[in-house]
Amino acid sequence: MKVLLAALGFCLVLEGLFPFLAPEKWKKYLLELTVISNEKIRLIALVSVLLGLAIVWSVELL
Repeated sequence: MKVLLAALGFCLVLEGLFPFLAPEKWKKYLLELTVISNEKIRLIALVSVLLGLAIVWSVELL
């Protein structure tokens, strides 16, 4: 449970870092996302989830 909370905290830090450092670029990026199709967004999200799971799994093996 402790590791899960640490990972969640780290994700929140990363999520908040970009809008904190460059809010204008971050807003511009979000506007560009509205043009991308839902299928492409789902594919990118799926790849991200699988990559995240692979990283977690490989760390557990170490």
